[in-house]
Amino acid sequence: MRIRLCLAALSLVGGAGLTTLSAPTATAATCSDIDVVAARGTFEPGTLGAIVGDPVYSALQQKLTGRNLSSYKVNYPADLSLTSAGQGNADLVNHVNGQAAACPNQRFILVGYSQGANVVDNSIGISSDGAVVGSPIVATLPAAVAPRVAAVLLFGNPIRALGKSVTGPYQSRTIDFCAKGDPICENGGGDVLAHLGYTADAGAAADFAATKV
Repeated sequence: MRIRLCLAALSLVGGAGLTTLSAPTATAATCSDIDVVAARGTFEPGTLGAIVGDPVYSALQQKLTGRNLSSYKVNYPADLSLTSAGQGNADLVNHVNGQAAACPNQRFILVGYSQGANVVDNSIGISSDGAVVGSPIVATLPAAVAPRVAAVLLFGNPIRALGKSVTGPYQSRTIDFCAKGDPICENGGGDVLAHLGYTADAGAAADFAATKV
């Protein structure tokens, strides 16, 4: 019931008149220095995501001065269908692979919030199967591309409620925010509104990314 309430609360954000930080229209990126690839949460409005993607992108622009940034909004339903996260997983991997081939010097920052964190987890080889709005792995970034992923920024990551986390080659490049009481990422958490408060962590996420690029 708590999970349903949390997802319902998130679905209401789009109709609540939420003011979002500005971000460019997310299209296929050109050969920028850094491509910020953002997977939004379930029903999350906004360009890259009103709660996480947009404010994180703005914070990265302010922090990474002198770097040319572009953005890409992962193309997937971000709904409660069983195939949603898998579609996002496939799109993220396809996008990064395409960009890596076209832009040999481009690096990537992966951003995932809620279901979007499942998308990112799967894409770096950590299965979200069994987590809230998770899915089995559909595709993973190849080993040749992995070093070009500068940072992985996760928020309200559902696999954490299963006792899982990002391990392996991406671990040192990953920061994973889970607010106290957030029932999506904390097993037994009971604070539904905690899942909607990750905008406050945008600056800390950008600070972390800046140490990795």
